[in-house]
Amino acid sequence: MTITPPAGTIDIAGKTVSRLGFGTMRLTGPGTWGDPADRERARQVLREAVHTHGITHIDTADAYGPQIAEHLIQDALHPYPDELLLATKVGMVRPAPNEWVPLGNPAYLRACVEASLRRLDVERLDLCYLHRIDRHVPLADQIGTLAALQDEGKIGHIGLSKVSPEDFQHASKYAPIAAVQNVLNISEPDDPMVDMCRDQNIPYIPYRPLNAGKIASNGGARAALAWLLNLGPHVAPIPGTSSPDHLAELVASTKDR
Repeated sequence: MTITPPAGTIDIAGKTVSRLGFGTMRLTGPGTWGDPADRERARQVLREAVHTHGITHIDTADAYGPQIAEHLIQDALHPYPDELLLATKVGMVRPAPNEWVPLGNPAYLRACVEASLRRLDVERLDLCYLHRIDRHVPLADQIGTLAALQDEGKIGHIGLSKVSPEDFQHASKYAPIAAVQNVLNISEPDDPMVDMCRDQNIPYIPYRPLNAGKIASNGGARAALAWLLNLGPHVAPIPGTSSPDHLAELVASTKDR
């Protein structure tokens, strides 16, 4: 049975996927650290996102848990449907709960990609973001490492996360950038990368689209997601939740578009 994708479709990293994606950060423990309280519930959310609601864009990162979210995805969804896009991110060290430290050392980035390939049980990462630019390492080395892995067939497309137009232009000197993922929501509504991505004809992926749940109550999710989707067909939000019921509500809030 074919499931109508939430909010239509968008082309990301060479695949036509649901415009409403799913972010996996909230499937881990408090502080994005350790296992979820209920692993089966976390797996259920992932299965329902894909098999019940037709979401075909799953966003994750090796830093979520760390490593936990990627393991959950493999456990819940492998073997993956052909239409599913798995996007992950590398380049962040997690010393403790709620602590995030960029690390763009080329050897570390390469090790991260190799480990994500094993955890997700794939031969190639469809879309791999540089999770954060490490300002202590030349950007040419960071993007160059991902580009080398792309040449080796281990990465399909390269993305950037939390970047400015200047960062984007600099990174684009070393490899084509397939997508940008930045914070954007009604409470944090200004990001010049929305227009730049439109001009560059690449997807803009708003993370924290519900401001970590602060604007999700009392019907706020519908208005918040509608605002994002109305910014243009290149905008593809990735709300996250650990609740199957909340997931169903998020999907339903986009169905009348």
